[in-house]
Amino acid sequence: MQVIFLYAILVLIWGSTWAAIHFQLGTVPVEVSVAYRFTIASIVLFAWALLTKRRILIPRRHYPMIVLQGLLLFSANYYLVYYGTAFITTGLVAVIFSSLVLINAVNERIFFKTPIDRSIVIAATLGLMGIALIFWPEVSQLHMRGDTLRGFGFVLLSVFIASLGNMTAFANTGKNLPVVAVNAHGMMWGAMVSYSLAWMLGRDFVFSTEPSYVWSLLYLAIPGSAIAFGCYLALLHRIGSARTAYSSVLFPVVALTISTFIEDYHWSIMSASGVLLTLGGNYLALARTHKIMKSEILA
Repeated sequence: MQVIFLYAILVLIWGSTWAAIHFQLGTVPVEVSVAYRFTIASIVLFAWALLTKRRILIPRRHYPMIVLQGLLLFSANYYLVYYGTAFITTGLVAVIFSSLVLINAVNERIFFKTPIDRSIVIAATLGLMGIALIFWPEVSQLHMRGDTLRGFGFVLLSVFIASLGNMTAFANTGKNLPVVAVNAHGMMWGAMVSYSLAWMLGRDFVFSTEPSYVWSLLYLAIPGSAIAFGCYLALLHRIGSARTAYSSVLFPVVALTISTFIEDYHWSIMSASGVLLTLGGNYLALARTHKIMKSEILA
């Protein structure tokens, strides 16, 4: 039951952060916004650990991997996806990012000798097809030249870096390090890297007091980072990186469902078919966890 709960919370939160990210772009430089986001998230996690008397110290021998996780998962991949979004539409970003499932499966094979499960390959293929159908109007108009190539490259590199971040997180959780401590320290280092990069690039350290910026920042920092990454790392430990990454395929489905009510999004036969394909892929991706879920329910 816990796996289902974690997966549902993760999909609902990250599926809704798409709308929040839109309000972060503009006055405040991307690198600075990312730094603010993970500074707040880190402080929240450290405070939570202290209040609940959880273990927060990380053994020195494990700390280099925590720093690496912060660099890969809580900073670098975010800049790149934001940069890419400046050149291509969010629909194309979603299609490219859904390849994280396959890249994670390959990287798990390379770094941890985990066999590539045929069911996850089929699930990922269905997911990619489903996302492509959902955003078909944008996909069909894709011309690989100029700015489009630049945006495609940024996002694809972001996916690869995010996958490497997943591998470091997978290794860290495999050492039985507490998830809250891992994320608190990792996000702190991610924020420090973001501040350093912003300084080196000559970005202005400004802050927008617009309510839309402040509230979206808080949503991205607390539910979108402190809570969601806790769920994500817990799932990495339980069901592996490839199956956990399949949640990224479902984020656009949640985003479009929200858009149906607040932006009057109109569904088509093609987009509805895409949703059915992604849900079918999701079933296959999680099929092997059925015994885990059943044992937890009985427990």
